[in-house]
Amino acid sequence: MGGGSADSREVYQQIAASLTNSQVLFSEPMSNHTSFRIGGPCDLLVIPGTRDDAIKTWVMCKQLRVPCHTIGNGTNLLVRDGGVRGCVLKLASGYTGIERNGSKSLMVSSGTLLQTIVEASADYELSGLEFAVGVPGSMGGAVTMNAGAYGGDVGSLVNRVEVATSDGTTQWISSDEIGFSYRNSLFLSNDDLLILNVEMVLEPGDRDRIRKVMMEYLQKREEKQPLDMPSAGSAFRRPPGRYVGAMIEELGLKGFSCGGAMVSPKHAGFIVNNGGATAKDVLTLMDIIKHKVYENYGVVLESEIIVIGEDPESGEDSKSE
Repeated sequence: MGGGSADSREVYQQIAASLTNSQVLFSEPMSNHTSFRIGGPCDLLVIPGTRDDAIKTWVMCKQLRVPCHTIGNGTNLLVRDGGVRGCVLKLASGYTGIERNGSKSLMVSSGTLLQTIVEASADYELSGLEFAVGVPGSMGGAVTMNAGAYGGDVGSLVNRVEVATSDGTTQWISSDEIGFSYRNSLFLSNDDLLILNVEMVLEPGDRDRIRKVMMEYLQKREEKQPLDMPSAGSAFRRPPGRYVGAMIEELGLKGFSCGGAMVSPKHAGFIVNNGGATAKDVLTLMDIIKHKVYENYGVVLESEIIVIGEDPESGEDSKSE
């Protein structure tokens, strides 16, 4: 059973009982649901199998004043060692689906994995998503963070996004209203909107050429990134005119470790779980890197990793970017 008081456990049971097609887990280690393989237990984890269950979980948490963290595939996420109080609504692997919507559009459910969408777009002979090949996140997470690589980004392909509000009503928001920018969107700072579906507009292309470009990008990714070790992708946002990995490497920090967290020897812009890493290890290492980069370059690094959960030492629940 989930953590917290008897009253809170009763509330969690009430939410769980209301769902008709979802996977519900109590006191679930978040290390099972993040690409970092790090994180303490969450009181209640819901993986909704339908749109209705996703909305119902979201609305009930709002009505019952249960903290609700929405995640995709957990690929850009660090969960603190004390775990997460309240509910984690995980859309990846649950609420999924892709439909062709006209000659150039795809309608994608927010839990659908990017890799699945990339493959589908190639099959449909639609170009524009090649840059996302090998990216392990979900549609909703990619929109929230405006995921990108190799000069492309998700936001530039989004026409509109369907969301649910805290009272359960749904509406469409246009790309202009979302305000996409570098690794940022309206959804990153707004906890009152639940992404349900995304309409993407791509361009017609030749299937063989699309797959050729995909393979080139995938080869680059495999050559340069530590895909064989648990991580949360790039640890820091790229500051104007600088490359984070290059600065960290110049400081001699490749391979530097704090506990089980290590600066990747393959790409210094990545922090990897070298075995048994805790969230505290990762955060300590990130603080050291930030300090040294500022001390030597005068550059203030910002985390690209979302941090949620409770610090077991302070007992405080937090969300940061």
